[in-house]
Amino acid sequence: MQGEIQSVLERMRGLQEQLELAFDEAREKFRCTLEDGRIRITDEVREFQRKYRIGSMRYLLHANPGSVLVAPVIYSMVVPLALLDVSLTIYQHICFRAYGVARVRRLAYMVNDRHRLGYLNTIEKINCTYCGYAGGVIAYAREILSRTEQYWCPIRHAHRLSGAHDRYPGFFPYGDAAGYQTGLQSKREELRGIDRPHTPE
Repeated sequence: MQGEIQSVLERMRGLQEQLELAFDEAREKFRCTLEDGRIRITDEVREFQRKYRIGSMRYLLHANPGSVLVAPVIYSMVVPLALLDVSLTIYQHICFRAYGVARVRRLAYMVNDRHRLGYLNTIEKINCTYCGYAGGVIAYAREILSRTEQYWCPIRHAHRLSGAHDRYPGFFPYGDAAGYQTGLQSKREELRGIDRPHTPE
């Protein structure tokens, strides 16, 4: 059974790689390249993109009134997100050190590059920055919590779990008492040398 799961994970990894290659091709099609981890957009492309930009004032005038009215509610979420961000950072620096678990590199999850696109106005750039931060915090939280779960309770649920994290398939099957008792320490050892976002093995 475990071999079958590993085989499925291998296929998933292959599909993920294909997806990343497709993303790379799409970036190249629009002449946006990554060099040394930084996005490069030529002045010519930036100038072309600006032709598609809708000014902030016009953007607001044509916006759905409901979207404008709920904007303060959306942006108020930055407070709990920031608290979660700070709390998890403190948590992992205290607890992961005690457990001997490698800490999650926060910056690996905080990607902010959409503001460089010439076809976005100021409001859209602010929106994209907010969404990038929010998504980054949740991904950062997910990785910290997945490492915590692997350390304390690496057991799959009996019920199907929607949107399980990448570590979940490697957990012990529900009801595998012997596997859990003999393998828990090795699951904990796996967490000691991680220095990048986890990919399933």
